[in-house]
Amino acid sequence: MRVLIAPDKFAGTLTAVQAAEAIATGWRRQSPHDDLDLAPMADGGPGFVDVLHAALGGELSAVTVSGPHGASVPAVVLRVAGTAYVESAQAVGPHLVDGDAETASSRGVGELVLAAVEGGARTVVVGLGGSGTNDGGAGLLAALGATSDGTLDRGAAGLASVSEVDLAGARERLAGVTLVAASDVDNPLTGLFGATKTYGPQKGVGEDRIAEVDGWLEGFAAATDRRTSLEKGAGAAGGIGYALLVLGATREPGIGFVTDAVSLAERARRADLVVTGEGAFDFSSRAGKVPYGVAGVASEALRPCIALAGQVLVGSREMRALGIESAYSVVELVGEERAFAAPAEALADLAQRVARTWSR
Repeated sequence: MRVLIAPDKFAGTLTAVQAAEAIATGWRRQSPHDDLDLAPMADGGPGFVDVLHAALGGELSAVTVSGPHGASVPAVVLRVAGTAYVESAQAVGPHLVDGDAETASSRGVGELVLAAVEGGARTVVVGLGGSGTNDGGAGLLAALGATSDGTLDRGAAGLASVSEVDLAGARERLAGVTLVAASDVDNPLTGLFGATKTYGPQKGVGEDRIAEVDGWLEGFAAATDRRTSLEKGAGAAGGIGYALLVLGATREPGIGFVTDAVSLAERARRADLVVTGEGAFDFSSRAGKVPYGVAGVASEALRPCIALAGQVLVGSREMRALGIESAYSVVELVGEERAFAAPAEALADLAQRVARTWSR
């Protein structure tokens, strides 16, 4: 039996590569003669560069960039021919925010893009997701040479004094470079469904601060490109999507980008069963998450798709609406304590049990 194993990361415990290996380990215990094809996945968030490196090869270059509050943080640029891939979470992930969320800057992402361009890339793909910033991408623009009558690299709070922005310097630095924003987030920059209202609270923006912070981003949009701020994806990664769009980037779905890069459709057609997974499988998985994307590919290939997850938080009806035949929970099998203490072993145990049902 041929089994395609294509999970996302299990946030906080396992990378996508580690999750795929853990599932394969458990599956082999039960069905050692099955042919397993491992295809770790990502949607543009954490793990984006690692997954593409595993699939495409290329050269990884270590760089040092500014974290959300100015401290130096390590990151990498993946170069494959004339294309460079970078990941915003490496520079501005929530784990790097060590101060007020309202002053967290996206400058480091701009420095990543600049490092890619200075390294000779003619196309730069920026994976968006897992951001701890909410500054509309102002810090990114500042790193690339944009100027203003206020402060662009002090987070959303710095935008309170901004009324004019000159993007000429940034555009000049990127002349001849194609930018791609890899994200599945459809939110605009501001408003009821914007970056601040939707994602601000999980980044540390207080509920009582949302209106004012969103107002700062409104003013920033008015000073740069109000129309672009309303486009789908402008609110991705706290507005880094907006900054990239303002600089002429095209937007491609992160999961679709990775799916194409790893030739997932072709591999699914060769499989008898597709296995995906993530840390928490819930109905939000439909919003561009890996399991929904993998299930769609499996459906087109007329192959069944199942999910292994840390927790399963949907019923059978919702599960099938997401294209998943069955979903299985690590926490239900081994308990929450062991699921977090030994995540790879626990996931392998779950995979072994699931193989009893699904392997021939």
